[in-house]
Amino acid sequence: MRPKFLPLFFACVAILISFARADDLARWKQHAADVTIIRDTWGIPHVYGKTDADAVFGLLYAQAEDDFNRVELNYVNASGRLAEIEGEKEIYRDLRMKLFIDPADMRAKYAESPAWLRALMDAYADGLNFYLHTHPAVKPKLITHFEPWMALTFSEGSIGGDIETCVTPRQLEEFYGPKIGPKLTAIETPPTHDSRGSNGFAIAPKNSAAGRALLLLNPHTSFYFRPEVNVVSEEGLSAYGAVTWGQFFVYQGFNDRLGWMHTSGGGDVIDEYAETIVEKPSGLFYRYGDAERPLIAKKITLPYKSGAALAEKTITAYFTHHGPIVRAAGGRWIAVRLMQEPLKALQQSYLRTKAKTYAEFLEVMQLRTNSSNNTVYADADGNIAYWHGNFIPRRDPKFDWTKPVDGSDPATEWQGLHEVKETIALFNPASGWVANTNNWPFSAAGPSSPRPQDFPRYMWERPENFRGLHANRVLADQHDFTLDKLIAAAFDRDLPGFDVLIRGLLQAYDDAPASDPAKTKLAAQIAVLRAWDHRWSAESVATALAIFWAQDLLLHVSAAARSHGISPGDQLPMFDFMAKQTSAAERLDSLDRAEEKLTRDFGTWKTPWGEINRFQRLSGEVGAGFDDAKPSLPVGFTASAWGSLAAFSAPGLQPTKKIYGGVGNSFMAVVEFGPRIKAKSLLAGGESGDPASPHFADQAERYTRGEFKDIWFYREDVERHAERTYHPGN
Repeated sequence: MRPKFLPLFFACVAILISFARADDLARWKQHAADVTIIRDTWGIPHVYGKTDADAVFGLLYAQAEDDFNRVELNYVNASGRLAEIEGEKEIYRDLRMKLFIDPADMRAKYAESPAWLRALMDAYADGLNFYLHTHPAVKPKLITHFEPWMALTFSEGSIGGDIETCVTPRQLEEFYGPKIGPKLTAIETPPTHDSRGSNGFAIAPKNSAAGRALLLLNPHTSFYFRPEVNVVSEEGLSAYGAVTWGQFFVYQGFNDRLGWMHTSGGGDVIDEYAETIVEKPSGLFYRYGDAERPLIAKKITLPYKSGAALAEKTITAYFTHHGPIVRAAGGRWIAVRLMQEPLKALQQSYLRTKAKTYAEFLEVMQLRTNSSNNTVYADADGNIAYWHGNFIPRRDPKFDWTKPVDGSDPATEWQGLHEVKETIALFNPASGWVANTNNWPFSAAGPSSPRPQDFPRYMWERPENFRGLHANRVLADQHDFTLDKLIAAAFDRDLPGFDVLIRGLLQAYDDAPASDPAKTKLAAQIAVLRAWDHRWSAESVATALAIFWAQDLLLHVSAAARSHGISPGDQLPMFDFMAKQTSAAERLDSLDRAEEKLTRDFGTWKTPWGEINRFQRLSGEVGAGFDDAKPSLPVGFTASAWGSLAAFSAPGLQPTKKIYGGVGNSFMAVVEFGPRIKAKSLLAGGESGDPASPHFADQAERYTRGEFKDIWFYREDVERHAERTYHPGN
């Protein structure tokens, strides 16, 4: 039964959107009539639609209400149009996107997509356009009208994604820029992996107090990158979790029968090909086998903001059949090959949210387009599972795929994809738990983990990390997990990286001769660290001193570590190098500098960690800054580099003295599956991007304490905790 206020509601809407085309207006009216949005007391939107398309319409409308700026920005970036807002400095970021995403190609893929998916893409665009028409005070920065095909430009949900992982704007500027141009001698080191990552845990019924499977969802992303939503239809959709702004599928979450958590990582899915370029009077060619193929040249126009007007730059980009040329090294041009299946990827991203059994979820996995992520899984039937990646090209293992391979050798071609059953995976391991922390898969289930010798080397890319060791420690041998105990495990205070690092520092101090001035100067600091239990705490002086010391040492010895073939992102060997292969003087000098910095910035080196490490949300703008003079909250947990499962770190270099988090724990949830879902969640800050909203920072204090709120999953519970009930446009 529809509410009695609907006639008045549609009359008001008609005034606001009278300029819309009649067919658009009729379609929007029908969607709006069939959608109800209930905002609970945390501002979380629970979207109920008659059809899946109705639910998508309402979901995108609700997202736009909460933070249209971030919705629009994601599609500006995905379309390679950021320079039209930010100016010439973003030209090469735009070029990166346009090397892989062509609007004409996306339009063609939209036209060939199945009818059910086109209906969802139509509803996605309608929901955003309806929001703009009913909110004339909202002024988009660039996109005033969304088109259905745009959903295909951002089809997977991962922060960054494959394109941003494999190519940097700097590389492209050095290769295609006017000062250097496309020369064979331009060289740049490929980007390294960010070590911050995510956590996913699944607990089997035998290890839970209630005899039911449990799931932890703990993505470590930029704060406010994903809101919390609930989206339901009468066609079987019932998904709750984190949705990336502007997408119509729940990226990390659960439905009434099962749940899925994605962690960045997986196998090697991006390959570089060193192409041999031949210059001839007739043009540029590249060698392939015994032949020479013409290099594909494509002119790409890059508009950019110049003052109050738009200017443009046109770049001739080059391609081989492997992919676009992105840099040069060793006298050869480097082409990049990666997954480019947006249509299948969008289908997989959506269909997994509607799977109700392990068999159905596995069937969706056969699409094999979840390229940049692992999957941790649990369901109401008591199953837990893990897949290390999903899109894994089949290749000749004799080549080292971590480096550019010879593009002229046909033997380096991909040979199709591995079947899902051939990839690294686990199903109901004997240990009774699975976990991934963006680490390798060979500790994913303790003693029940896969073995590296059973798989080609290219099937995993990242090594073990300290969070992986930490996860094994908190999950092993516990058989009475509840939601609260799973939260406690995710916020366990150990920092196992310091087990290695502090040992090396104490050894350096103890071995120093009595005549060394450091013996006296650093005695008090060493005493504090010697007594420390290597656990984070907002009240801990040792936590602050240890982190400032380790950061200084890492900064000063990274170059030496690289000369030994150790990447700073490879935590275990890097920390071992810092603790054992640096000189005693280097370790002690770093402690001296850390003490001086703490004293200079905070008045004393005996400053508790929580006075330095702070949560602050001042603005809804993307990339908003921080201010030491304005209110903030203490946070005890730390950057994941030290092995902290709960992650909190600065988004980059900051001019402030205090450390303000911008990356790490963002959306978090724990779920117990069974006849009835039980779940809890937490957001960094709050649901809304509007500082005037009561839900801008209403979860901030809970966030700093790791204190989760109850999730209201079923409609009767949602209605009991409703703050507002309405139709889109009202």
